This record gives sequence, structure tokens and C-alpha cells, in this order.
Amino acid sequence: MKQEIKDVIFLHFIVFIWGFTAIIGLLINRTAVEIVFYRTGISAFLLGIIIFSMRLSFVLNSRRSLLKTVIVGFLLATHWILFFLSAKISTAAVCLVGMGTTSFWTSIIEPIFFKKQIQLFEVFLSLLALLGILIVFSMEVQYFKGLFFAILAAILAALFSIINVSLVKKENHFVITFFEMGFAFLFSGIILSFYLFYLSHKSFEWPTLPEGIWLFILASVCTVFAVSYSIKLMKRLSAFFVNLTINLEPIYGIILALLIFGDSEKMSLGFYLGTSLILSSVLLYPLFNRKSKRKPLESDILR
Repeated sequence: MKQEIKDVIFLHFIVFIWGFTAIIGLLINRTAVEIVFYRTGISAFLLGIIIFSMRLSFVLNSRRSLLKTVIVGFLLATHWILFFLSAKISTAAVCLVGMGTTSFWTSIIEPIFFKKQIQLFEVFLSLLALLGILIVFSMEVQYFKGLFFAILAAILAALFSIINVSLVKKENHFVITFFEMGFAFLFSGIILSFYLFYLSHKSFEWPTLPEGIWLFILASVCTVFAVSYSIKLMKRLSAFFVNLTINLEPIYGIILALLIFGDSEKMSLGFYLGTSLILSSVLLYPLFNRKSKRKPLESDILR
């Protein structure tokens, strides 16, 4: 089996895992900020153990790389807070569909970031996915806030995915993820402190045992494993293709949410029409990509 096919299959497996993320967020009876605080803290701790056991260096190769991980850490913390907030004020399905706009923002931001020509077929596929989002929005207008927060999270996801493409060529993917989780933990901790002491006036409480189990699964499987290896895949796959494939997360997530939560996650026919357009944008990408002979960003970074 060719390496590219293996990478694509593995990427779909990772996206399937991410389909659980919003669902786990709903199973944890904590605010979005608390979930992100625990998730990133546990993830950084587990990554530290992995790096130490593999005898890798904790030192990044340059100050520029360190600065990029600080930026990604901030974007990541904000992204996940908006993501879980969206799921909690709407539904897991609406949150995941809002994330389907990630490829649209990537198709615009990626060429600017790497000073490349915008690929028209990428814009077309992104607009197809965006049309699906608009159909979902028109049918599920009561979830406007949830969809809005999810779209903001998608913009941030596009930004830090593109930054990670440039990082992964110079740094180990576990080390990159460790620093990003560490800074995300720091930023979410600052936000949590402000929320507890100035907004809610509540005292800090440790999670219960069931919440701790879900948080550990969220940190270990959905974060340490999935995020680290998604970054590694960007050595060979473009940020656009990775984010376009992540559009399948709503499909996997909706199926899982229906199985777990039942009627509360059922949507209108328009909702499923919109998600089918998102799915089509993903399935059409290999055909357009083969005709345009688009190369992953690896070739651009190595130049």
C-alpha cells in the first residue's frame, strides 16, 4: 500500500476519534474553560512522560519555533473553549458542522501565509462546504450562537494548522504538541482564574471520578494521540487537505451523537442536506487534486 493511501486512512481514523470530542464535552458537567484547562494540563503531562521515555530533547531548535508554539497555544486554547461552548449552548451536531468551515478559511489563509497562488478548485470545494453550512444555518436558526462560536473556532483551527505545517519540518511532533499543550494550559488557566474570581465568584473544584475518566480519555486519545499524529501527517499532506478531511468530523460525530443521545440530536432534513454537501467537498478533493497535480506543502517549505 502506498504511503499516501496509508496516510489518508490514518487521517480518517484520527478524524473519527475527533468525532467523539464534542460528545465527551457534553458528558462532562463542567464549563468550556474548565474542560480545556484539564484537557491541556493532562495532555502536557502525558506528553512530557512520552518525551522523557523516548529520550527526546525538550529544547526546540530555535526561538522562532518557541514563539510559534506560544501563538499556537493561545489559538488552541481559544479554539477549544469556543468549540466546547458551542456544543454546550447548541448541540454536538451543530458544533461539528460549524467546524466544517475550516477548509474554507484554510483555502484563503494558507496561500497568503506561504505566499502561494490560490487554488480555484480548493476555493470551489470550500464554498461547497460553506453552502452546506448556510443550509444548516437556515434550517436550524435557533442555534445561531452555537454555530457562530463553532465557525470562530474553525477560523482559529485553520490558523494553527497552517502554523504547525511550518513547525513540523523542524521539530519532533511530540515536542511541538507538548509545548503547544503547555502554553494552552497556561492561557486557559489564566482565563479560568478570571472566570472563577471575577465573573462567577465560585471556588475551584476538582473533577469527580467519572469526569476525571472522561477528561483522561479526552486528553490521551483525542488529544495526545490524535493531535500529535495529525501534526506528523502534515509532513506529507497539505494543511488544506487535512482540514478538508476534518470536515467529515460532523458526519462521524452526528452518527455517534444519535447513537448516544438519541432524539435530542435529531435534526431537520435541511441539516442533513447541508452535511451531505460538506461530505461531497471531501470526496471530490482527490479528483480535483489529481488533475491539478497539487503538491503538499512539504515541497514549498523545503525550498
